[in-house]
Amino acid sequence: MAPSALISFEFWIVFLFGLLGYCNLDLFWKLEFGYWLLFSYNKLMSIKPKPNYAFIDSQNLNLGIKSQGWKLDFGKFRQYLTTKYKVKKTYLFIGYVEGNQSLYTYLQSVGYICIFKPTLTLSKNHQTKIKGNVDAELVLHTMIQYNHFNQAVIVSGDGDFRCLIEYLVNHNKLCKIITPNKRYSSLLKKFSSYILVASPLKTKLQIKKRGIPAGNKVRLW
Repeated sequence: MAPSALISFEFWIVFLFGLLGYCNLDLFWKLEFGYWLLFSYNKLMSIKPKPNYAFIDSQNLNLGIKSQGWKLDFGKFRQYLTTKYKVKKTYLFIGYVEGNQSLYTYLQSVGYICIFKPTLTLSKNHQTKIKGNVDAELVLHTMIQYNHFNQAVIVSGDGDFRCLIEYLVNHNKLCKIITPNKRYSSLLKKFSSYILVASPLKTKLQIKKRGIPAGNKVRLW
């Protein structure tokens, strides 16, 4: 419930209590009515608005930002989500790679709830690539948390999330779609009114002097 609605309700509670003193009613009915007002007020105050949650496709976000020549400060991005969209919980879906524990510790220390996906190591033409698609995990956890959040912020430009986004929109559960750049999937064009492109936020969110800990020799994305 909006704060203004709570203030209005509190005003009427006080007004009605004051009015009781001037009513020509038996004491019994005054007490009954007063009890009902107190019960209604306490019940209303116990109803807390649900917070917003964010669900992040880390690979899509990271590669999309890097393709523009800058690196995202994940700590700043977490704070941006909290301040701008009132996000209480931020789920980051990421492939797990041995040797990158310092990265995961950092992400958790700045407020992310990391959901790890087992990865595959693929070798081709003497090059090693780590693959860990997190699409299924992101959709699954969004629906697991569905009843716990007011609206969701989906961070990805991947068209594979179209069905999830459409469902959230139809049930008034989508707050925003944040894509790393303008080259997001054409399947998301339908939801352009919800889309925020992250590239104009470069000055606010890029790594400057400090950011993700260095020393991770394994390529994560």
